[in-house]
Amino acid sequence: MIPPHRSWLYVPADRPDRVRKALASEADAVILDLEDAVAPANKDAARRTVLDTLAEGHEVYVRINDPNGPHGAEDVRALAAAAAAPAGVRIPKCEDVEELRRVADELGVPVLPVIESALGVENAWALATAHPLVAGISLGEADLSADLRATGDEVLAWPRSRIVVAARAAGLPSPVQSVWTAVKDLDGLRRDTLAARRRGFFGRSVIHPAQIPVVHEACAPDPEETAWARSVLDRVSESGDAAWIDHTGRFVDKAIVERARWLVAIADGAHAEKGRKS
Repeated sequence: MIPPHRSWLYVPADRPDRVRKALASEADAVILDLEDAVAPANKDAARRTVLDTLAEGHEVYVRINDPNGPHGAEDVRALAAAAAAPAGVRIPKCEDVEELRRVADELGVPVLPVIESALGVENAWALATAHPLVAGISLGEADLSADLRATGDEVLAWPRSRIVVAARAAGLPSPVQSVWTAVKDLDGLRRDTLAARRRGFFGRSVIHPAQIPVVHEACAPDPEETAWARSVLDRVSESGDAAWIDHTGRFVDKAIVERARWLVAIADGAHAEKGRKS
């Protein structure tokens, strides 16, 4: 089970200097990117950096190339034979269930399909339930917009809802929000990340360290709400009540208890990540 990371920092795997900086950053998770951020001529060097980083004992995720292509096939072979396994592998351009199953079987680690096409969105539920090692699904919004031949947030409203519903129906974590490409617009990043949380997403892929504290702030549960959630769980633990009216006058039942568990998991996860980085 992958913890509810708030920030997922992409770093080009052909830049060992940037990899070292990413590993020392405040990101909850680091993704060594073998795909879009790496030129074709540098794929072999990037792959070697990934294998060296894993051999050094770092807990990182890897985004491979499209497994249907030669670079992706080589990525899968290299990771499957690696002495140390990544924490998980992001698989881009997922559309085909059988292909996803084949990659999951070969890698034997948590896989995170990234859905970047109209066909992928249509197959979201099938991909989310394709294999026991599927640990989460997410959207690649730039590629999806290009495939849809559309621009603007409104066209992404339905695919976003589709991914959230498919993930939760499959018992997977809330999807991670796609990257915010306007790196210098941190206010826009904050607003968009808060809006994504309201839509059912949690955490965000980032492409610059300056985005990390903004995403962490937007993902942090309100302290008062967290305190309320802990009081709900204490009541369940102490009394075993199935339903009651709490001290704020709010009706609490099973659904509310599950939300309280989620809020506490987020808060505790943030503290754990902070301790791991210190």
